[in-house]
Amino acid sequence: MSIDTTETKVAPKRGMSILFSLTLLGLLLFLWLLLGFATNSFWTPNNISNLLRQGAMTAILAVGQTFVIITAGIDLSVGAVVGFASVILAWLLAAGLPVWLAIILTLLMGVAIGSFHAFGIVRMGLPAFIITLATLTSLRGIGLLITNGSTISISNEAFTNFARADFLGVPSLFWMVIVVAVPAYIFLHLSRWGRYLFAVGSNSEAARLSGVNVNRTIYMAYILSSTCAAFVGILLASRIGIGNATQAEGWELQAIASSVIGGTSLFGAVGSVQGPLLGAFILATINNGANLMNVNSFWQRIITGALIILIVYFDQLRRRGSR
Repeated sequence: MSIDTTETKVAPKRGMSILFSLTLLGLLLFLWLLLGFATNSFWTPNNISNLLRQGAMTAILAVGQTFVIITAGIDLSVGAVVGFASVILAWLLAAGLPVWLAIILTLLMGVAIGSFHAFGIVRMGLPAFIITLATLTSLRGIGLLITNGSTISISNEAFTNFARADFLGVPSLFWMVIVVAVPAYIFLHLSRWGRYLFAVGSNSEAARLSGVNVNRTIYMAYILSSTCAAFVGILLASRIGIGNATQAEGWELQAIASSVIGGTSLFGAVGSVQGPLLGAFILATINNGANLMNVNSFWQRIITGALIILIVYFDQLRRRGSR
């Protein structure tokens, strides 16, 4: 049996994902129009720039998280990886390393963390929930030990100015979303490795019998997730100008929520790149609009939680109907 048989199985899902993505895009535009009428400050250049910066880092995290969820896994450590990456980068820069080398080493640290997660799942037989939860706690502690419970300042102005700069009138952080999204789309939707992720999430044993190296595919998914998180940590360090292990607390939930709102099934084998990107900016728009309208921040969390419950519920109904 050839793995090419999975192509016919995922083709209808791709059509559904495009239709769902257009629906999400329509919802995002509707929210923008609604907030444009409800507030006087939503369409101001400063607010739109702030909105794009707010959503950019969550969007990149959501793309990485999507690779893992498609395999029917989960990565709860991405927020901690972001904070830890900011500490590592700031520590390397303080040690005198050039920016380019510090960035490469920080990304390699992300690769190492993702490899550790996959090793725990594949070789040790640990549930993804447990190994990534353990890493979440450990990385916060290691980061606090490195900084002695404080922060590490970044004095390189060229680096810190990057996150605040614009290119062609668009924030640099949003351009980083494009830099990640384009190769991610090609990888997930136009390559055989992307088909392997869907195959493993659908039925790992059937994928193995079809010739897929399941273990290697799981390694690939978790490495991509942690590397995306490390990249976001670099961007966060550029934006705030410090390395802080306590930063990005709760961002893993934002990433998961963005991915789920974007149509990724927590049961695996269903997902896209464009969906989580739109989901991230829908969440950012809701939070931004709530702030502009002086809505209590607790309501923002309630709305996010309600959206996740509704979407997962309808995903369950869809799965039952397709059996």
